Amino acid sequence: MQVSRHWRLKEQRYSLVGEVCPSCGVKLFPPRDVCLVCEAPAKELYTFTGLGEVYSYTTIYDAPAGFEHMAPYTVALVKLEEGPVITAQLTDVDVEDVSIGMPVEMVTRKLRTEGEEGMIVYGYKFRPLSLEHVMN
Repeated sequence: MQVSRHWRLKEQRYSLVGEVCPSCGVKLFPPRDVCLVCEAPAKELYTFTGLGEVYSYTTIYDAPAGFEHMAPYTVALVKLEEGPVITAQLTDVDVEDVSIGMPVEMVTRKLRTEGEEGMIVYGYKFRPLSLEHVMN
């Protein structure tokens, strides 16, 4: 992937910026040009809180090419507070401690290193919700 594409996706990857449909209010992630519910144009940006819960999860033991060094790792479907369900890697947690319904929060982490020059690609992952958030 080229540097320019990473730059275009930085808001989506670092801040969970999606869109909200001005017609029906549905929040979309990733951003789309058309609402999935009412098919109206959806171009109004929306920044998600990054809070959600584990909807489902699995642990990858036989990783695809380029990710072998990360195995085993856990990937989850995370249902965001605002509604969308997104796929993300879980971090800062042992697989034995993961459970459906577990509260999680988005964090920015290194995803991989690309190319001969070693460009580091960052993006979102989710970790168990910190006690700081639970207390507030």
